[in-house]
Amino acid sequence: MTEKRKTISSKTRHTSPVRHKRPGLFVRMLQLLPDWAYWIGGAAVVAVYVWFFYYFFVSPFGFRWRALYGDLSSPEGYEIHGIDISHYQGTIDWEVLRNQGMIDKCPIRFVMIKATEGSSRVDPKFKDNFEQSLEYGFTRGAYHFYSIHSEARQQAQFYIDNVKLLRGDLPPVLDVEHKPTHQTDEEFKMSVLEWLEIIENHYGVKPIIYTYYKFKMQYLSEEVFDQYPYWIAHYYVDSVEYRGAWKFWQYTDVGRLPGIKGYVDFDIYNGSYYDLRQLTIGSQETIGVDAYRESNDSDTSALQNDRK
Repeated sequence: MTEKRKTISSKTRHTSPVRHKRPGLFVRMLQLLPDWAYWIGGAAVVAVYVWFFYYFFVSPFGFRWRALYGDLSSPEGYEIHGIDISHYQGTIDWEVLRNQGMIDKCPIRFVMIKATEGSSRVDPKFKDNFEQSLEYGFTRGAYHFYSIHSEARQQAQFYIDNVKLLRGDLPPVLDVEHKPTHQTDEEFKMSVLEWLEIIENHYGVKPIIYTYYKFKMQYLSEEVFDQYPYWIAHYYVDSVEYRGAWKFWQYTDVGRLPGIKGYVDFDIYNGSYYDLRQLTIGSQETIGVDAYRESNDSDTSALQNDRK
């Protein structure tokens, strides 16, 4: 009986009709397409992918890729070149930099140096870089990196305590790139203005604001900020898109120079060397190249005497 039931059961399974689920409308439409349509569709998908990749990943950084492979070109129409440095550049050979450092066949005229960050951090290389840049005849500046973790007044006082600017130096620089999440836009703007005003009252010159193009447009676009010299960071473009007044342009972070290991930021000044000297502290007494050289010699001698 058992054998018979198994046989009947087996026959029953084989004779039962198999029901297939009918394909959806979209699948049925695809099945009706000729073979050449698949080729066109595939090519279209590839074209869209290539465009997307180029637009979002290649085009914005094309200038950087060229720079990385040794094809860095400086913006046209500018003759006053400079760099900005911090401990990331390590120990700089200032003599080699002075004698061999050239950007677009032009000598380096100014050096921006990271000094402080927040209310408690001094850049490890600040003291050495600040002194050496003066000794080797560069117009120097010292910048403060604005922190979202401490109050503006504390940060301003920390900069004052650690940065002793001399006649012939560029004004203090505020590097502001981030907004604290606990502050409203208006509160943040007031904090930045507080730092700027404290520093201006102490040094007697208007500080320079460093930030990137989109950040300025979003947070520092009010007219009150236009009274301060503007140093814009805008990479991998042939010209600055910002239409307002600006003094400095940091146009790449992959520059190479003798005396500096690794990459270094390149900057240009929007004007003549005479204009750059006009921007410095005590420019009324040191205006002109000859007067600046005399001032620089005296400041260097004073610094050397202090060391002794």
